[in-house]
Amino acid sequence: MDRRSFTLSALALGVLGAAPVLAQAASWRPTRFSVRVRGSGPDVLLIPGLTAGRSVWSDAVTAVPGYRYHLLQVAGFAGEPAGGNANSAVIQPLVAEIARYIADQRLVRPAIVGHSMGGTVAMMLAARHPARVGKLMVVDMLPAPAGLVGSDAAAIRPLADSLRSIFTSSPGGRRLMEGLMGNFGGGAAATGSDPDVVAQAMHELALIDLKPELPRIAAPMEVVYATPPAGGGVDPAVIVRDYRSAYAGAKGARLTRIANSGHMVMLDQPAAFAAALKSFLAR
Repeated sequence: MDRRSFTLSALALGVLGAAPVLAQAASWRPTRFSVRVRGSGPDVLLIPGLTAGRSVWSDAVTAVPGYRYHLLQVAGFAGEPAGGNANSAVIQPLVAEIARYIADQRLVRPAIVGHSMGGTVAMMLAARHPARVGKLMVVDMLPAPAGLVGSDAAAIRPLADSLRSIFTSSPGGRRLMEGLMGNFGGGAAATGSDPDVVAQAMHELALIDLKPELPRIAAPMEVVYATPPAGGGVDPAVIVRDYRSAYAGAKGARLTRIANSGHMVMLDQPAAFAAALKSFLAR
């Protein structure tokens, strides 16, 4: 799987085991995401990436018991109705709503684990709502996502603006977006995503640069990142260098490399990812 694409792979929705329980309080229900809760113990929020569903975490949750996992699914992704993300900004409102969910559920500084776009959300949550976050793990994401394609937010803006316009301005553009999502990986999960929500989220990701906010993250932070097999066209040493440089401003951030993996680390190297998650949560 191509780790340097914004159009992240997704996994088909499936059964997560025992019947999950909706975590929302009756007085308020989020509109930007849904939640299912699995297990018991200290609270952990799991946030998937672009077009992905909560089922990407299924193996990891099974492999690392002893925690109460809140498995989020973003509205508009992987068959989830667009809800509050329809015709709207996606990422910043999503961050605000997750912070409200933590408060509403009276969760005390839970651990936050986010993959790709979910990692961006996790960093924003920790930087802007520090009292809500106990610790965070970012999985295969840079503070400035444009860096994944060798660019930066300023340079990529014209292209990002143009693509969003193409993908959302006409039925033909939406069909094009739907066709592209069929190539993202993950089959039904990706193609079940709302093309307008995906296009908007991609545009926002392209323009985000969280490097100036890294020093504001006080919670313990771990960054798990993938490097591909040698000879795959991308030098692993370059990726290692890029991650070290990108997170230099994060106080005490721990970087953990998982080798021989694509972007979907929890699927490509499930045992290695489960070991990293277990170690992170135990600290």
